[in-house]
Amino acid sequence: MKSLYLLVNFFSVIIPLLFSFHPRIKFYKNWKAFFYASIPVSIIFIVWDVIFTHYGVWDFNPRYVTGIFLLKLPLEEMLFFICIPFSCVFTYYCFNRFYNLAWNKKVEFFFCIFFSLFLVVAAYIFKEKLYTFVTFISTAFVCILLKFVCRVTWFGKAVSVYAILLIPFFVVNGILTGTGLEEPVVRYNDSENLGLRVFTIPIEDAFFGLELMLAYLLFYIRLEKKNEEGAEETNYRTVKMKNI
Repeated sequence: MKSLYLLVNFFSVIIPLLFSFHPRIKFYKNWKAFFYASIPVSIIFIVWDVIFTHYGVWDFNPRYVTGIFLLKLPLEEMLFFICIPFSCVFTYYCFNRFYNLAWNKKVEFFFCIFFSLFLVVAAYIFKEKLYTFVTFISTAFVCILLKFVCRVTWFGKAVSVYAILLIPFFVVNGILTGTGLEEPVVRYNDSENLGLRVFTIPIEDAFFGLELMLAYLLFYIRLEKKNEEGAEETNYRTVKMKNI
């Protein structure tokens, strides 16, 4: 039982990891971009995690972790911020590669505005609940940042992919929050959230997951483009040298 959280991480990432080598996907070529993207983003979310654990927003059931702790977080929780985002980015990469998920620009614009406004209003109403307030405010901030500051063209596509990812999300988070178990792996303090759950999953987790995915994609896509531009420049120089 102490390996349960570790196994959840493993089975969350193993299929995307193996399919990275599929000849039509070749996502392994983008591992470097993902790795560098994971450094700043994982640090931010791990710091968030450490603070919330310290203030009792949640804690971790010793029955389901190996007992290796870093910064008072179980090793499995650290790995969560690598394994789950890897699977999310891989899924986005595949859907973006093989399907046209682009939104109408006006629809994307108004969705971002109303979604962010909803989150800000909800955060204000429930400002006494730490997990709810921070998650809603930070998710709204990330959405506005991407759409109106960074001006990304993939915001709607990312939301569509996340809607698909909600299916495995309910499986993974369901296990971590106690579905099918005697006790949850991650124990939430309901005084710091809305107390609204989908099965055993706090509703805030769905927004947290979206924010995590969007943050990773912001760094990953920018690094991926730089790598592609660098490869094109290298090929151009190689061809030019051959012609000389």
